[in-house]
Amino acid sequence: MLRTLTLILALSAGAAQAQEVATPVVLKERLVSADGVITLSDLFDNAGVAGDVLLARAPAPGRSISLDPNFVRDVAARQGLQWANAGGVLRVTVEREARTVSVSEITAMIEEALFVETGHVHAVNLSSLRQDLFAPVDTLGGPELVSFDHDAGTNLFRAQIAPYPGGDPLTVSGRAQRVADVPVLNRTIARGDTITAADVDWVRLPENQVRGEIILAETGLVGMTARRALTADRPVRSYDVEPPVVVERGELVSLVYQVGPLTLSAQARALENGGEGQFIRFVNLQSNRTVEAWVEGPGRASVLGGRSGASSVES
Repeated sequence: MLRTLTLILALSAGAAQAQEVATPVVLKERLVSADGVITLSDLFDNAGVAGDVLLARAPAPGRSISLDPNFVRDVAARQGLQWANAGGVLRVTVEREARTVSVSEITAMIEEALFVETGHVHAVNLSSLRQDLFAPVDTLGGPELVSFDHDAGTNLFRAQIAPYPGGDPLTVSGRAQRVADVPVLNRTIARGDTITAADVDWVRLPENQVRGEIILAETGLVGMTARRALTADRPVRSYDVEPPVVVERGELVSLVYQVGPLTLSAQARALENGGEGQFIRFVNLQSNRTVEAWVEGPGRASVLGGRSGASSVES
């Protein structure tokens, strides 16, 4: 009788201990695996020492896998975790954490390869990128170009890009187009306003749209004044701007003609406005003849030796 009572007490104590050990758990809001396996700690916050118990292999980076909730509950129960599945989850979906290789990264790699091959800047249009490219978060190194083929005649290309060194490559293809970087204005400039460096942005245009009169250097814009109202984000042509006026029409200037050691000077009147470095017309007040001279700065102009009209400048 005493032995029977002792056994009953022992069983009751064991049941109570088992009930005490079972820990209620709930699923995390976001189920993510950071490595190649899925563990109980990936699903439950308070899994404790049971958190390292394996449930399944993780999917490829950036992908997801669905587990049977009954399987998850049974594995958890064997480790002393009680998951009631009060929400009636039909499938337990777990994502594999990943670092995404963006389209901009891929195009930048191809553009660099094109520049190395041709010496020209290209814009790339991908036509066959049907899936994202993912890398495990714990891998070292970024994406790499495994192979690259480019047809210079058609500008079609085909490339293989691995998300990380040694990773499985993804094949992409598309077409490249030669482009030019062109300075544009980032705001509307009124006629007569002076353009500053803060007014300039850059855009890329197909080379076949970049005509000879389009300004290609920032120095061709900064410090210049608008000859007419200029619209933002559009290429500026050389005849749209001019240097700031330093000699105004009707202004008297010192006109200098220098050839070799000989320097002649005369007083002249400007027949038109002129900026520094521009050729404009002047009338020599001594000879009353018109000459074309180079504006050197406020109140100064010079006639280059051998130019038409130079002989009209008198000492």
